Amino acid sequence: MLDAILAAAHYLSIILLVTFLAIETVLVKREWMPQAAARLARYDMMYFLMAMAVLATGLLRVFFGVKGVAFYEHNPLFHAKVTVFVLIALTSIWPTKRFLHWKKAAAADPAFIPDDIDLKRVRRCVMAEAHLLVLMPILAAFMARGIGM
Repeated sequence: MLDAILAAAHYLSIILLVTFLAIETVLVKREWMPQAAARLARYDMMYFLMAMAVLATGLLRVFFGVKGVAFYEHNPLFHAKVTVFVLIALTSIWPTKRFLHWKKAAAADPAFIPDDIDLKRVRRCVMAEAHLLVLMPILAAFMARGIGM
């Protein structure tokens, strides 16, 4: 029963993480500014919280799930998933900083719109996160079937 609860919590966290990343992807466009400039920081915080929930539930599955630590610790696909997760986290740092800056700028000037270069760079990072995220279920499906062991 614990394994099923942990799996459900993990999947729900993943779905919510994808939802908030999708919202960011949509809002990082000139046509949504200036209203989105302040809101992006809130959505990014929810994205961060969901990433932490994915990490926590994933670790709980490793240590308390039915497959056990031994299944994961020697599985190169598990290590690949962790590496992709870290790459996504590192890629998200710069957009987070920009969203916080935009929020502050929008509070000072309600008509604030980030410049086109800034928008383009942030959008590129958010899209990179989304594209990297696609690798996760592929690696998970192969890993669950013992491929790579």
